[in-house]
Amino acid sequence: MEYERYDEFDKMQKEIRRVKKELAWEGTFLFFFRNLEYSTPGWQNRHEHRSMELNITTPALLFPAISLLLLAYTNRFLALAALIRELKTQYSQKPDPHIKMQIENLRKRVYLIRDMQGFGIASLLSCVVAMFLLFVGYAMAAQLVFGGSLVLMVLSLIFTIREIKISVDALNVHLRDIEEEEI
Repeated sequence: MEYERYDEFDKMQKEIRRVKKELAWEGTFLFFFRNLEYSTPGWQNRHEHRSMELNITTPALLFPAISLLLLAYTNRFLALAALIRELKTQYSQKPDPHIKMQIENLRKRVYLIRDMQGFGIASLLSCVVAMFLLFVGYAMAAQLVFGGSLVLMVLSLIFTIREIKISVDALNVHLRDIEEEEI
């Protein structure tokens, strides 16, 4: 008899867990899709123009991301500056073509970091301008400026990828040198 109560209790617990999962999924679904319009013509007509609704918080969402990227870019720049100073001191004491090649490689990377920072700062400024335009009521202009801000951020990230590739190539040269010395 007690076993039957335990079985009923287990069944009830399983049903409660199932309903909770179902409600959680439904809540998540509603959270993400509650602002969409489900009108049949809109879903069937792919050529229908839907304008993006941009409010003042949308450009503000990029502030933390841009700030962190600029901090990372600055850290990379400072590390490269210290390395260049060290290599310059070594080259002054004993000129070596290998050190000169490293300095040239670092010069390219410093220029890329400068460009990365420039595009990142331009992206941040564009976000501020987009927020101002939204504040004064020019929604269409704000959308265009915010789109430009996103393009600038993408350019900054492309330069980042290029700088990382150069960095990895330089490290591979050092690793090959180590491997050749061991042989």
